[in-house]
Amino acid sequence: MAASPAAPPIPAKLTIAADGWCDYACRQPSPNFDARAEGMVTDLLVIHNISLPPGQFGGPFIGDLFCNQLDCDAHPYFDQLRPLRVSAHFVIQRDGQLLQFVSANDRAWHAGVSSFKGRERCNDFSIGIELEGTDFEPFTDLQYQVLATLAAALRQRYPLTDVAGHEHIAPGRKTDPGPFFDWPRFQKDFYCHVEAAQLRFPSGVGESQA
Repeated sequence: MAASPAAPPIPAKLTIAADGWCDYACRQPSPNFDARAEGMVTDLLVIHNISLPPGQFGGPFIGDLFCNQLDCDAHPYFDQLRPLRVSAHFVIQRDGQLLQFVSANDRAWHAGVSSFKGRERCNDFSIGIELEGTDFEPFTDLQYQVLATLAAALRQRYPLTDVAGHEHIAPGRKTDPGPFFDWPRFQKDFYCHVEAAQLRFPSGVGESQA
């Protein structure tokens, strides 16, 4: 799969259509999804990070992985990824380019074994956003800008009540988005787009737990 084109200018507002696709995103439909259970409420936003190979940015490999097109002989690290069938709803690249792989109406395969507030199988009721990055370096200004704008758009379309990192729903197994993800900044940027406190952030972040 070819690398994505340069990111277009980031609009002040994004829209999630009734079919669950974002107007601004570059679509790369993944086969790795299924339908949510009838009546399932989508109320959790999960933040991840990803880079392929680890610590390298800008290539096509994340999209290739999510679309089952990864050449596992292209890099030694990829050999362990051969059996994986995974996806996320969205990926935000370092330059702010927004990619969408699965309709937010459907269940992407991003969380794995997970639990949030006593509920297991977080894929069932969550939307997954991957930031191109690692646990070991800061994310970019453009990524925070797109993330906040996207989160606000998703909150307009779905009854989201909470946001968490992969590390919060799979502690001991996952560490992302990691210590360089600026939760207070994300919270502040998100509230620039909404009028009232509409999302609970992880404990200890800003004033959301008041």
